[in-house]
Amino acid sequence: MTETPEWQALQQLMPPAIEPDLTVDWDRMRKSWGTEFPADYRRFMEVYGPGTVQSYLVVQDPEPRGGPRRSQFGGMQHETANAEQAWAVAAKSPELAGSSPRLIAWGADSSADILCWDASGTDPDAWPVLVLDRDEGLWSRYDCGMVGFLTRLLRAEFDECPLGDLSLWGRGSAVFLTVSEYQRRLEQGLDPWTGKPDPYAGSYGR
Repeated sequence: MTETPEWQALQQLMPPAIEPDLTVDWDRMRKSWGTEFPADYRRFMEVYGPGTVQSYLVVQDPEPRGGPRRSQFGGMQHETANAEQAWAVAAKSPELAGSSPRLIAWGADSSADILCWDASGTDPDAWPVLVLDRDEGLWSRYDCGMVGFLTRLLRAEFDECPLGDLSLWGRGSAVFLTVSEYQRRLEQGLDPWTGKPDPYAGSYGR
């Protein structure tokens, strides 16, 4: 993947904590989902891996469709099924009126929003992001990829926050943790999100 300005910006806004312990069979992913995946998502998995932004937004594990569920935080298959059900009943913003997207979920958050690609097009790198804002009960389209969406969210570069909570909106910087890194920090007696000593680390749910 070419180091686009948005990709470079994301790494500055959200520096990778560790090299992920993850091997993805992208050929199996392609066959099971019937499509290639965007280059920025594949690169994200190489550099960051699946995990959570600031204890709020989960970037889903690349699960082959029809295979075992690998994620404890919903998962790509689970959230895609949720998105398909929600599409049938939720309102759509004007730019989505009359459309019939092919949804593949790549993210979800603590506000129960779902972040998807519209995978209808033949070029995965041109797929827009579709977001279900649960608070509004509304689907909206954002004409950017996953990395562009995260970058613009952290910089508050959309007309308004696309998610149901403002915790990432215009934040300027964020911490991204895989499950294993989150657990490692807890075991070291650290607050996973600040990296500072926490005498209560691991003693209660977060």
